[in-house]
Parts: sequence; structure tokens; C-alpha cells
Amino acid sequence: MAVAMVTAAVRQTPTIDEPVYVGTAAVYLKERSLRYNPEHPPLGKLVVAAGVAVADPHLDPGFRGNQGELGRHLLYGSGNDPGRLMLWARLPVIALTLLFGLVVFAFARELTGDAGASVALALYSLSPDVIAHGSLATLDVPAAGFVLTSVWLLWRARLRPRLHLPLAGAALGAALATKMSTLPVVPVLLALAAVPVWCASRGTPGRRLLRALAGASVVGLVAVAVVWAACLVVDPRLRWDPQQVPVVHGLRGLAVELLPFPEPYRDGVRIQFALENRPWEGFLFGRLYTGSLWYYLPAALLVKTPLGALALWTAGAVVVVAVRRLRPAAPHLTVAPAVLLAAAMYGSRDFGTRYALFLPMFLAVAAGCVLVLRWRWVAVVTAVLVAFVAAGSLRAYPYYLPYSNEAFGGPAKTRLRLHDSNVDWGQDLGRLADRLRERYRGERIWLVYKGSGVPSYYGIRAADPLRVPPGRVRGVLAVSDSAAAKATGRLAELIDSSRPVDDVGHSITLYRR
Repeated sequence: MAVAMVTAAVRQTPTIDEPVYVGTAAVYLKERSLRYNPEHPPLGKLVVAAGVAVADPHLDPGFRGNQGELGRHLLYGSGNDPGRLMLWARLPVIALTLLFGLVVFAFARELTGDAGASVALALYSLSPDVIAHGSLATLDVPAAGFVLTSVWLLWRARLRPRLHLPLAGAALGAALATKMSTLPVVPVLLALAAVPVWCASRGTPGRRLLRALAGASVVGLVAVAVVWAACLVVDPRLRWDPQQVPVVHGLRGLAVELLPFPEPYRDGVRIQFALENRPWEGFLFGRLYTGSLWYYLPAALLVKTPLGALALWTAGAVVVVAVRRLRPAAPHLTVAPAVLLAAAMYGSRDFGTRYALFLPMFLAVAAGCVLVLRWRWVAVVTAVLVAFVAAGSLRAYPYYLPYSNEAFGGPAKTRLRLHDSNVDWGQDLGRLADRLRERYRGERIWLVYKGSGVPSYYGIRAADPLRVPPGRVRGVLAVSDSAAAKATGRLAELIDSSRPVDDVGHSITLYRR
């Protein structure tokens, strides 16, 4: 897993979101300001900043562009080496992803023993989605991993609540301070915090209830303190200009006002609510649509999860609920991910399975529980399924972002069914430059690129085919698959009248005209 992620970190050019986070991290370090990327809390970007600090990029003081312009300027307009900077920005997230693998192993080991823990760790380490997003300087894997860590510590709190409840609160606070999409899981984790205290208490029901509420309060207060600390680390004075923050009315507005977090955090929640109201475009199984589909994430997960993992996830969830000695762990392994999945399905942005990265983590632990069954064939079937997952994952190397399982044709066919971070997030601009030099030197190049990279930096001399009549577009046409999935008008006409001749990283298709 480490080899796969480091390879991706070295080879892939910046994806769409990464320059924003890297630029924001640089501002955190150089200017101690929260003004950029307020729609996400600061902790995940502070993790990225640990690597950015080592790279020590030059940041033009007083830059006043928007957050997208900030990232591009830092990478391509300030004299920095974007490859070196991106590698250092990604390495802390890679390290964190590997540490979360140890949490998966430890959690499963406490439930099932060494064999089950090994199965859980294998499924986690071979997960194409976790490898793909764990190698990027983004927030999805850190947020999901911190939720998993908090749930694991709450499970351990059954035996030592005084030690593990504060630690669980710190992990929950880390999740909340990384992505606001983790907010829906807070009531679940507070309830899970109250249960072990209730069970360990003696005395009247009223006294036990008070102690259970105290245990949940400890988790909640520590989580709130971590969120405040993450904001104060960036700017101890919490300077903030709320001019661009939308007004949120109704129950949502009241809920935001009641959040016990700093004003920049609450304004970030307001921005997220405004983003949910936008008419985003989605793409699923060849259908381009506006808005969201409630079944988008389940369908995307069906495409992008290894078949062996799907079988073991399902079996593990059934075993956890059905086997008596595992039943106390069932709420920990099923309720939290179910709530997060429901919240993600309710959201308006059908952009990828990265919004459900907690599932490969939680369900890997559940899958390890299959070996609790003592039937002879269980161990053999489990081993075969894990080997099947391993074979598919290794065959996908090094193209993990566009992965899809064998039932849907593998990575080369993902573009026919999904788009955006499921397949093409702008990661292969460097590979495109290499391919053009190797096979198409001297030819006329036309490019429709969807991403944050700057083609000219990588030596790509290309024209925009949408700025001239279609009849003048002759030579090689390179189109990002995310752009092709949403193509209408002139771009759709160009693609339909061209002959596909090559593909780069299963995310950019080359056509001959």
C-alpha cells in the first residue's frame, strides 16, 4: 500500500482540489490566516502543511486572488517546483493513511483475533479507493480515518472509560476539524460513549443515567476543544471577514447558530449549505443529469469496489449482527457508517466514492469477523476472496483513481459509467505530456483538459478546439474523460466525429481527426 501510494504521489500531477488545500496550507504557515478555503475546517490542511513546511515554497506576500488562483499561482507562478511541493504535501496524508490501517488491524484483532485482523488489514490495504485518495493531499481519508479511530476508542472504553473516552473525543474532534461532513455522526458517537459508562456504573437508574451523560459530555467537550484548538493554531486571534458568507435561514440556520465552534467554522457550515443548493451536474452509467440521485453512491460503490470485498463486506455485516458475542460491536461497526452514508446520499454533489471512504474502513473490520464462524469452508472461501481482491488491486496498479471492478470492465471502462474523482480528476497531465512526446511528436495537438494543472508547464503546446470551427480541428484531440462525460454542443460534435486512438492513465482519451 505504501509503495502504491508513494508511486501515485510521485507520478500524478495535481488533482482538482489539491492546489486549493496546498495553497491554503502555505497561507496558514506564512500568514497565519484563515481567509482561504473556509468551507473546510483547518486540521486536514494543517496535516498537509506539515509537508508543505518541509518543501518551504515561496509565497508572494499579500496575494489576493481566490483560492483556486492561489493554488495555481503557488504551484506554477511563484518559482516553486510543483512536483516536489506536491510530493511533500501528499506524504503526511500517506503516513496518516498507513496509521489508519493499524487502527483497522487493532480493531479487528480485538473482535476476532489475528486471522480476522489480517483479513481486515488486507482488504483495507488493497482497497483501490483508499489507495487512490490516501495518496493525495486532500481531506477525505483523514476525516474518515479519524471517525474510525474514535469509534474504535469508544469500543475500548467499555473496559477503561476514563482513559479512552477523552481519546475518543479527541479523535472525533479531529474528524470534525477536518471535514464538516462528519457532523451527522456526532449524535451516534455520543450515544456510543454513554453506553459503556452506563454498563459499568452501579446504583440507581438515575445515577447511572447521570454518569452515562457525563461520559458522553466528556467526549463532546474534548471534541469541541480540538476544533477550537485547530482554528487557534492557525490564527490565535481568529481574525475573520464574513463578507462573502451566505445567510442560512430556518432550522439549518438555527442549528448553525447553536454549534459550539468558532465563527469561522460556523460560517464554513453556512457556505457548505449554500453549495448544497447549487444545481450540480452528475454522470452515472452514461446518463448526464442535473441535481443528485439518491442511489448514486450505492451504484458508484458497486462499480468501484472489488467484487471480493463486496462479498466479504456483506458477509461481515451479517456475522456482526447475527453472532451473539459480536453483537455488542454491531452498533459501532454499522450505525456510524450507515448514518454517514445516508447523509452523503442526501447531499447534492454526485462527484465520487470519496464521499464514502469510511465504508472500506469500517466494513474491512466487519469482514474480518467472518472468521469467527468455525465452519471449515469459511477460511478457504475468505482466503480465495482476499486473493481475488489482491489480484484485481495489483492489476490496477498504478491507476487507482479510475479503478472499477471486473464486472464493469476494469479501469479502462470506468469513464463510460462515472466521472470526476471516480476516474479523471486532472491527475494525468504529466503522463499526457510524456505520451505526446513519445508517440505524437510534431503533430498538431488540441486539448480539452479538466483539472488544476497548467499544460504549458509540462511542455504541452496545445490549442483549444472549442475556439475554432470544428472543420479546422485536425490532428490529435486530447480530452479529459470527465469533460467527455459531460460533453454537449461543439465538444460532443468533435468527439462524435473523431476516432479514439489512445488513452492516458484511463483518464484522458486521445482522438485522431
